[in-house]
Amino acid sequence: MFPELKEKGKSARQAARRLAALDTSTKNNALKAIAHTIMEREPEILTANDHDIDAGQEAGLNEALLDRLLLTVHRLESIAKDVLAVEALPDPIGETFETRILPNGLRIGKQRVPVGVLGVIYESRPNVTVDISALCLKSGNVAILRGGKEALNTNRALAEAIAEACNKVGVPQGAVQLIQSQDRAMVKEMLTANQYIDMIIPRGGAGLHKFALENATIPVITGGIGICHIYVDQSADPEKVVPIVHNAKVQRPTVCNALDTLLIHKDVARAFLPEIADDLARAGVELRCEPRALTVLMGHPAVRSASPGDFDTEFLSLVLAVKVVDGLDEALDHIYQHGTHHSDAILTENYSHAMRFVNEVDSAAVYVNASTRFTDGGQFGLGAEVAVSTQRLHARGPMGLKELTTYKWVVFGEGQVRG
Repeated sequence: MFPELKEKGKSARQAARRLAALDTSTKNNALKAIAHTIMEREPEILTANDHDIDAGQEAGLNEALLDRLLLTVHRLESIAKDVLAVEALPDPIGETFETRILPNGLRIGKQRVPVGVLGVIYESRPNVTVDISALCLKSGNVAILRGGKEALNTNRALAEAIAEACNKVGVPQGAVQLIQSQDRAMVKEMLTANQYIDMIIPRGGAGLHKFALENATIPVITGGIGICHIYVDQSADPEKVVPIVHNAKVQRPTVCNALDTLLIHKDVARAFLPEIADDLARAGVELRCEPRALTVLMGHPAVRSASPGDFDTEFLSLVLAVKVVDGLDEALDHIYQHGTHHSDAILTENYSHAMRFVNEVDSAAVYVNASTRFTDGGQFGLGAEVAVSTQRLHARGPMGLKELTTYKWVVFGEGQVRG
């Protein structure tokens, strides 16, 4: 095992017991201190980010990765606000639920407790360093973070700010730790460090998720790969269609909840598609269309024929796959075959169609007449998120405070013995 991981793993285990018992006031003070220190250190954090951006450009990173990597004053302020949003949320630790009295007089219930030590492996988004740290601290979990080499300087600057803030208010040393080594073998070591880490959360591309699932001996929460769909039903409100599609595709195309595939009912394709295409073309979006959609939009400058793989692609860019379908059944079949269980939407004024879509689409977030861009911890009122889970076990969708907890049974008796 890498000496760095062994040292930080031991420190994490020692911190976990104390952090789990930390009072809410101290945790909240830590989060306030983190938000303050991040803004206080704004110049050095942004300078570190400039170095990462320069290195990324020299290394030939694409625009999507560079956008994920980039910090600005506005983005840093948003990160600090997200920390304060987590601070304002109720502390889940110690919450009791499902309490009842058994016939023998035992009072039994569940008490919410931290998972323990979380190992989080992520790539080029430095905001993840802060989001995860805040959520872990508030939920009483220790975090061992391993960010990508593209953001190493930024992550170091952010981790130093977090450590400084935690030290000021009495958070146990080792509660948040950043792995410095960029040796790729370190990832595999983390995946098998059962004696130190209780749960692994990979945040990155499909390759990272596949590697984690195939190599981990620790429970893994995967998600964040989003081939997101919007189906425009024949009863869709014309006033809603273009704004929702535009927002889902254009507002921030490099993230996992951005729109990748537009499905549209054959009866309204000629009414809606030209207007959608004109609107998206003004934003620089390229449409990749199957034959029926191509026929409707023939001659449009931003349109090209779709390749077979386009409907299985998370574009993370200003590219949108478009397909005309015969109806709701075909739309549901398409999403079942090509979706990734992330975020999918229907635009309709037909209640029965809306409810069929909600009941039959097996995604972490299902929308009726709204943009998929809302699948986000902050937007869902969770303060921030540690990941967007597309699994069926433990947690689905944005993972906030409660999703980072487990529970133990607590039983109060008055001398009962089992017969």
